[in-house]
Amino acid sequence: MTKIFADSSINPLSVAPMMDHTDRHFRYFLRQLTRHTLLYTEMITAQAILHGDRHRLLDFSPEEKPVVLQLGGDDPQLLAECARIGQDWGYDEINLNVGCPSDRVQSGNFGACLMAQPDLVAQCVTAMQKVVGIPVTVKHRIGIDNQDSYEDLVHFVEIVANAGCQRFTVHARKAWLQGLSPKENRTIPPLRYEDVYQLKKDFPQLLIEINGGITQMEQIQRHLHHVDAVMVGRAAYENPYLFATVDRDIYKKNTGVPSRADIVTRMVPYAEQRLQQGDRLNQITRHLLSLFNGQPRAKFWRRTLSDSRLLAAAGPELLQKALQAQQSQDVLQPV
Repeated sequence: MTKIFADSSINPLSVAPMMDHTDRHFRYFLRQLTRHTLLYTEMITAQAILHGDRHRLLDFSPEEKPVVLQLGGDDPQLLAECARIGQDWGYDEINLNVGCPSDRVQSGNFGACLMAQPDLVAQCVTAMQKVVGIPVTVKHRIGIDNQDSYEDLVHFVEIVANAGCQRFTVHARKAWLQGLSPKENRTIPPLRYEDVYQLKKDFPQLLIEINGGITQMEQIQRHLHHVDAVMVGRAAYENPYLFATVDRDIYKKNTGVPSRADIVTRMVPYAEQRLQQGDRLNQITRHLLSLFNGQPRAKFWRRTLSDSRLLAAAGPELLQKALQAQQSQDVLQPV
């Protein structure tokens, strides 16, 4: 059965799932900048969910919604069970990773290598859709290795769309499964935005989202003239304050733009709450290091929040002290 998309699932901007980056603390942090952008978990494998600590892997704060659970795997029945668990956990959407090119992911026969097996991807989508009432979507590349023609891309999308998938997030670079590291696969293969634009023209009934090399608000707005949505990856981590204006500029909400100081202040009670739950301060502060990038005295902010001695001795108040250091150039000393 084709699922009807909730408003959160068709929104025009999202932050890409990124390993070691888009955990619950980073998502909560981003929510202090934007209330409406669609957020993703890190990729979580089906095996991890079925056999691991589900609370550690899946728990999130209600403030993080709308949030998507991204799954990694190639077994339709295992993915279906994980999709059901994700829906019960409160996620707004389930996304299948068909884009990661790392050796570890390939060894499990999931990620980008699945682009060579569109029928299997379709089976996975069908199995998940049968057991959930939320959208099941796919994130993928424009191609892999020598299967990178536009015709190859259309073949993949057509088969998976016929299985009921309505939203495709397309990283506008091919992936080389051998010879390039995951980092190199994000930069070396050339961007082919026109292929993604053409995909939207050829499949107007589908929701097509573009990803890859997008770092500026002007780029986001330009892409939205051609596709339904834009996904921002590393720029969200390296320059998170980019998202301070998106509720106003993309979602046309009559809301103020939070200052960096406002965001720090909002994070203090969250840090206090999470420390009481057993988390460590550095698990939170590591996501905030880039908040002042490009601003005067940003190094004082980063230095304070990355000092292991200060982190070991301090509590949530270290965020305010780091803000003071950034504003006054006072360098804190460990107690």
